[in-house]
Amino acid sequence: MATAIAAVTTTATRAVVPLPCKNASTAPSAAVTLGRREGLAACFAALTLSLARPAYAAILEADDDEELLERVKKDRKKRLERQGVIISSDKEKGYLQELIYKLSKVGQAIENNDLAAASSLLGPSTNADWVQNVNAAFAKLSASPEEKTEVDNFNSSLASLFSSVGDRDVEYSKLAFVSSASALEKWIGFAGLVGQLKGL
Repeated sequence: MATAIAAVTTTATRAVVPLPCKNASTAPSAAVTLGRREGLAACFAALTLSLARPAYAAILEADDDEELLERVKKDRKKRLERQGVIISSDKEKGYLQELIYKLSKVGQAIENNDLAAASSLLGPSTNADWVQNVNAAFAKLSASPEEKTEVDNFNSSLASLFSSVGDRDVEYSKLAFVSSASALEKWIGFAGLVGQLKGL
């Protein structure tokens, strides 16, 4: 009896099938529709981004090109202005040419240990007229920080050269001469005067 009841209960349980919901047939289609809408929205967003990126990149490139063009224009303007200053500075270039000849003779005298001759060529002090003329040329033709730095280096070395020659110290005179000539050569390179002055 109990076995039969259990069997019937089991059979009845198995026979019970849940009735379909009235909206069950429409749920899948709604989900599909919603999924399609989301998919289209995602595709549209991706397409928008893909189209926007090249446009944005093009704008950035255009900006970069304009900045580069402006820099080129400014550099060209500076070069032209610089050339104009150099062309109109014959007197100053003459002072610099005299400086090169003087230093060459001073160097030869020091090399021959003839510091008396070197002293005569240099003059009594850094207040000599030729030193003042050279610094006037430096002031007119120096524009960049590098040029002004080399002018300072030159004047410092030149002061040491005057002092060493005056003390008849050959070794220090040689060092001061080399330092002065090196600073002058660097300045000439920075100032764009290479090829316009003889004796370098």
